[in-house]
Amino acid sequence: QVQLVESGGGLVQAGGSLRLSCAASGSIFSINVMGWYRQAPGKQRELVALITQGDSTNYADSVKGRFTISRDAAKNTMYLQMNSLQPEDTAVYYCNAHRVRGSLRMGDYWGQGTQVTVSS
Repeated sequence: QVQLVESGGGLVQAGGSLRLSCAASGSIFSINVMGWYRQAPGKQRELVALITQGDSTNYADSVKGRFTISRDAAKNTMYLQMNSLQPEDTAVYYCNAHRVRGSLRMGDYWGQGTQVTVSS
């Protein structure tokens, strides 16, 4: 089992910045991909950004150039630096960890979520 704990959400004005953190513990060896997802009211959960064990990254088009995903392997912690925030970024942000083997995705773990609210 992997436990994920997010922190860093809050209320910010449009154009502002926030940094989210996700601390992982437990069977860390069982995962090789971590990422951030978000879910706005009335919408489906969507991918924001992913980072692999080799530090390859992938971003949703809507956040490219504004958000940066990173990790500190020594601290088992992943980050999401969010700049130039807009009201449409308002959502609950979830940390995710899983393992990819070939085309298979296994062992999905989720944090409890942290609210990000951007006022106009």
